[in-house]
Amino acid sequence: MKMWLRAMAVLALAQMVVPAAAAEAELALLSSYVGNWQGEGALVGGDKPEPFRCRLNISRGNQQKVNYTGRCTLVNATLSISGTIAYNDAARQYEAVMSSNAGYTGLAIGRRGNNQISFDLRERQKDRGGSDVRIGSRILLIGDSITVDFEVEFNNSGDVLTASVPFER
Repeated sequence: MKMWLRAMAVLALAQMVVPAAAAEAELALLSSYVGNWQGEGALVGGDKPEPFRCRLNISRGNQQKVNYTGRCTLVNATLSISGTIAYNDAARQYEAVMSSNAGYTGLAIGRRGNNQISFDLRERQKDRGGSDVRIGSRILLIGDSITVDFEVEFNNSGDVLTASVPFER
């Protein structure tokens, strides 16, 4: 009987240790992206492509999260973003939250595979004129690189603006 109880206690302890180790490994992976990043691309879909330059700072946050803040500049506008990326151990998934000065706020579940983690953030909202707009952003963490894709679709006109920005340290 004592042997059986001891085996159950060891099994229970092992179940508690494995998720903690998994969460630590996932946090270590996210923490490998901590630092200052910069990138550039082009905003496509208007009259002509416009340069799209960005800076991104990723820092270690609290409670198994990394925080990020970024700023992208266009010819006539600046886009600021901020958010967190975390591994939710209870749900066994990555989660990213993002907000911007353009009024965009989103939550995305990260999908891991092929040596990358991909977050797709999508939202529908109204523009300043009251028209429907679909806004999206995809964050790709691939090896030692980051790529952020942006997309805005104006539903009334069908116009779509896109930009893809590969980042480097």
